[in-house]
Amino acid sequence: MKTYEVEVNGEVYIVKLREVDAGSVPTQASAPQVAAPAPAPVQTAGTEVTAPMSGKILNVAKQVGDSVKKGEDLFILEAMKMETAIQAPADGKVQAINVSANQTVETDDVLMII
Repeated sequence: MKTYEVEVNGEVYIVKLREVDAGSVPTQASAPQVAAPAPAPVQTAGTEVTAPMSGKILNVAKQVGDSVKKGEDLFILEAMKMETAIQAPADGKVQAINVSANQTVETDDVLMII
């Protein structure tokens, strides 16, 4: 079994998938199974810094453990050949960085937690 994180409508779920051989898949239709309730979404503590648009991260200015001030540049994001500085929404200490330079991100991806 392999475990994956899946994000659906902004909520993160942990799922386990089992690989099956082609010969072991039943050919007859079986009765539908009732799905178990979805697990609670993964909660994060702190302030999330999210991508304002899709693009490529050109620069990550901080490391985990660094202190930041509100308005300080944290990332440079390139989108449509324009560079945009992503700034800290609040004072705090960097708890996690979820991206690296040259990584492509989508709108609202969590880049950092302060």
